[in-house]
Amino acid sequence: MPNFKNSRTAEDIKREMTAILRELKDPRINKMLTIVRTDLSGDMSYCKIYVSCLEGIESTKESIKGLKSAEGFIRHELFHRLKLRKAPELVFIADSSIERGAEISRKLNELL
Repeated sequence: MPNFKNSRTAEDIKREMTAILRELKDPRINKMLTIVRTDLSGDMSYCKIYVSCLEGIESTKESIKGLKSAEGFIRHELFHRLKLRKAPELVFIADSSIERGAEISRKLNELL
């Protein structure tokens, strides 16, 4: 049976993470960073956050370094904004889906 609370909480985390990203002032975090998806574990103790940047995978990896250094602040903010019993451990993963999508779009435009 699907766990609707788990998927709803994952969407809430994604929404709040987008807002928190705009508040971070670390110069390593790219302003064009996008949260692609969030995967929350069944017991809600771990959350994988897939991030991507239009400027490429190297820029995304540099932004992840900044996100890891701000993980404590991000967990604190998620805890208070979502009124969770326990803030999940956050794992940031670089995803190149936006870059791939832009490349596919560019190739399709060349064909036309």
